[in-house]
Amino acid sequence: MRTDHLKSAAALLVTAILATTVQSGVATATTAYQGPGPQAVPATAEPEPEAGAAGAAQPVGGRLLGGRGTVLPESLPPGLAPPPKSKASAYVVADATTGQVLAAKDPHGHYRPASTLKTLTALTLIPKLDKDTRIKPSRNACNQEGSAVGLHVKGSYRVEDLFLALMMSSGNDAAMALAEANGSLGETMAEMNSVARRLQARDTVAKTPSGLDQPGQRSSAYDLALIARAGLANADFRRYVSTRTADFPAPKGKHYQISNHNRLLGKYRGMIGIKNGWTTKAQGSFVGAARRGAHTIIVVVMRHEGSFWEEVGELLDWGFAARGKVTPVGELVAPLPEVVPTKPVDARAGAPGPQTPAAAPVAAPKGRQDTTMLVVIGVGLIGGLAWVLYGLERRARGRRRARRSG
Repeated sequence: MRTDHLKSAAALLVTAILATTVQSGVATATTAYQGPGPQAVPATAEPEPEAGAAGAAQPVGGRLLGGRGTVLPESLPPGLAPPPKSKASAYVVADATTGQVLAAKDPHGHYRPASTLKTLTALTLIPKLDKDTRIKPSRNACNQEGSAVGLHVKGSYRVEDLFLALMMSSGNDAAMALAEANGSLGETMAEMNSVARRLQARDTVAKTPSGLDQPGQRSSAYDLALIARAGLANADFRRYVSTRTADFPAPKGKHYQISNHNRLLGKYRGMIGIKNGWTTKAQGSFVGAARRGAHTIIVVVMRHEGSFWEEVGELLDWGFAARGKVTPVGELVAPLPEVVPTKPVDARAGAPGPQTPAAAPVAAPKGRQDTTMLVVIGVGLIGGLAWVLYGLERRARGRRRARRSG
């Protein structure tokens, strides 16, 4: 009887251990370890661009460029007057050849870029899209508001035609068609912002490929100068921004002429071009460059309430006169190095080649480790109890045999 009682007690103990082990394992699996999964991220409203909003505490390009007012060289050589006054809220005059910033006004102030943002669109997409590929634009692209080149859903356009329309005629429809040809609008915006970060254009946040005003979209005179300098290093970019007129395809095999909106092309000596822009909220903006001899001067103006063409010409004149003669107030920084994927090296062959990485030991999540430990303990206890019960049963059988034989 005592053995039966022990068996019953042991069975109850085993049941309790198993129940505790399983329950602990389940509780751990459902609470301690949930694995990677989507998490709610608090939405933060991005502020509107603010005039004169300075960038970082240590401004990109130099300490003096953190000022909100006009930044001029400490001294001017005899015969060189200060740069002409500008009605623009911000401007930059820089030597693109050396990277020296010669004069500025609120260079890191955040302003709406309007169509000058198309410089970033072109810089991002020119290396990615084959200029001879033909594109049929979507209805969404054809229906973009604002300035347009006149895309038609039944038309077929080469990528090169669209880049000319983008940079010459400021076609918002062309901007959207190019963004969609790159895969999607979202993908293009992510790449444009990535390019801006690589250029160290940290004041720039792109929300549209066209520059049409969107909440949170912004740039600065300094950033636009960085983007312009990078664009000028690309031969196709230079060709698109400097083309004065071009034949643009129309439905049924016809063409019509488009012209460059830059009024200084053909009028200002050495003018290369680049891009102007305007919206009601942004006011007038311009980024342009001219080349004389071995030097190229970049001028950017932002938030100009009137006509800026004459002022731009005067700022360019001053830049050519001042370069090499004044102490720069800052510099156009170089882009960050691109991250280029490298092929793993096969040590056995001594040459690059594909390798299968050795399987690394993967630690089990803590919850699973706890569950495993509980199972091991439970199994050990059960095994020990089984051995005790086995011994008790043998002793009981021996006693029964002894009673029968006696």
